[in-house]
Amino acid sequence: MIDLTLDGGVATVTLNRPPANAFSREGLLRLRDTVHELQANPAVRALVITGHGPKFFSAGADLNTFASGDKATALDMINAFGEAFEALAETPLVTVAALNGYAMGGGLECALACDIRIAEEHAQMALPEATVGLLPGGTGTQTLPWLVGEGWAKRMILTGERVDAATALRIGLVEEVVPPGQALAKALEIAQRVGKQSPDSVRACKGLIHQARQAVPRGAALTAEREAFVKLFNGGNQREGVNAFLEKRSARWG
Repeated sequence: MIDLTLDGGVATVTLNRPPANAFSREGLLRLRDTVHELQANPAVRALVITGHGPKFFSAGADLNTFASGDKATALDMINAFGEAFEALAETPLVTVAALNGYAMGGGLECALACDIRIAEEHAQMALPEATVGLLPGGTGTQTLPWLVGEGWAKRMILTGERVDAATALRIGLVEEVVPPGQALAKALEIAQRVGKQSPDSVRACKGLIHQARQAVPRGAALTAEREAFVKLFNGGNQREGVNAFLEKRSARWG
């Protein structure tokens, strides 16, 4: 289900479970563990996630899992979704989703957990869980409104509306749309830029940006921002970055 490749500081995870790259409980837990393993590797700075094949990023959960109506099975599955996508959202790595096709239900929630989303022109996105008597339980009800606003989140979740790549770009669901077959290359290009930034700065900035989701009072958030700025001076990367700029050379991050 999970194929992993490493190229310098960039890891690529490919969701590979034909025909639609649907998630199993085991696949979700493997994704969770993969994220934890990668963030423990100091050489890895960014993570790209894409789907196998030209049609599907991921169709989400395998609905056969829920056909019996068993609550224990449902609990195990939704906990696995939460653990996987919370690990993805909270990792200090910079994460980029390359949407090579349909991202439906849990597939879209996987992309929502990433920092940046690149979609191919033919990609389609939806959270249609209510159509089958379920709801987006992999952080979708909480993350989608933060990204696109309450109105579009309600359109997608409450009516099951599917959006195409152009609409997703317009409402802020994705950051860029590219021709078919080019999402992975663009995502890797973005991920590779992370290596030019100070790892200490990137880690601090991502944490501060995520504070905005937690309704932290503005005064407290600004105080945390200033404290994080000064904290960067505890390590050598701040001095290295400034001096590299002044000396017109590439920084050598520690």
